[in-house]
Amino acid sequence: MIINATTLLRALGAGVLFSPWATWADMAPLDDEAMAGIAGQGGIYLTGDIAINEFGGPLQNAYFDDCTDASKRCGARLAFRVKEDGGWLVLDDLRGKFSFEGLTLRVREISDGFGGDGAEFSGDVLEIGLPNIVRYDDVRFKFAASSTARPTDVGFQQTDILSVQIQGDVVMEGNLLVFPTGNP
Repeated sequence: MIINATTLLRALGAGVLFSPWATWADMAPLDDEAMAGIAGQGGIYLTGDIAINEFGGPLQNAYFDDCTDASKRCGARLAFRVKEDGGWLVLDDLRGKFSFEGLTLRVREISDGFGGDGAEFSGDVLEIGLPNIVRYDDVRFKFAASSTARPTDVGFQQTDILSVQIQGDVVMEGNLLVFPTGNP
């Protein structure tokens, strides 16, 4: 990390200027009654840079062989069983990198039933605020149907349904609401 002299002087100046208040602003535990009187903004603001098998996987066995061979599947694999006695949907050969800034999570109360638009609802929902831009850097995967969870399992057969490759920026705007189900 490189820090220039101006940045260092500003940081030191701010530390000297605000240090008397740092001891005054000690953190102290609050009991339940005091905590009940505090109102604040709830939620989480997330920024991320996630890489998944960006350069292929490290595995080498009878199925994967050498991952430097482009014809082999060496990315990550997520398998979801859709039938009790078998049948799997998989995201296979998952690799690449994506970045985002500004994904938010918070609990939101809906008490007006959406102002007459849609079904009546009154309660808390999870609100996922979509980030403005998601940057994809050579993200790719295959959506497939498989007879087993792993390619090394006995009787493995897989049919690739769709291959996806994403490069560039995707604009995402709005919020996604997740409603609770079951008994409150």
